[in-house]
Amino acid sequence: MRTASIKRKTKETDIEVAVNLDGTGVSKVSTGIGFFDHMLDLLARHSRIDITVKADGDLHVDHHHTTEDVGIALGQAVKQALGTMAGITRYASIHMPMDETLSRVVIDISGRPVLVFKVDFPRDKVGTFDTELVREMVQRLHHQRRRDFARRDLIWREQPSYRRILLQGSGKGTSAAVAIDPRAAGEVPSTKGQLGG
Repeated sequence: MRTASIKRKTKETDIEVAVNLDGTGVSKVSTGIGFFDHMLDLLARHSRIDITVKADGDLHVDHHHTTEDVGIALGQAVKQALGTMAGITRYASIHMPMDETLSRVVIDISGRPVLVFKVDFPRDKVGTFDTELVREMVQRLHHQRRRDFARRDLIWREQPSYRRILLQGSGKGTSAAVAIDPRAAGEVPSTKGQLGG
């Protein structure tokens, strides 16, 4: 089973993360930030990756440290669970429609961390959560894995949809990219014979 657990403790946060890449999308998430918990639940559900997150952070300061550090720990856990990446599909391209909203997610688990994030949020906050932190979390997630080219574009019209569709599209893209390709059993999907360098 492709599983991993990470503990990360700083003066600002104390975080425990566990992932199962071959799960069913179960999430057990507690960060103290309601909207962030919802985002992580969407990511788990649509990626079919089981995700457990327990985070205690300096929320009396703001949500930034907790969001950033959860992204770092989650990225490290996924990287560890992927191991040598033998047999993975590697690439994914997803167009996710919902109501009047369309999200495009393109992923290459390549070993060269790049994030193109073209999302304009129509407002600065959802409840007490700063929407600019969505980019921060996604960037930390991908750069810690040191495995991805990831592009996310969002065209939105209706406010309730844009919040959900970004993580749903990310989940579907991640699910497709980390999936085992039965025709490539044991093979690393690169002519170099390795990914990550």
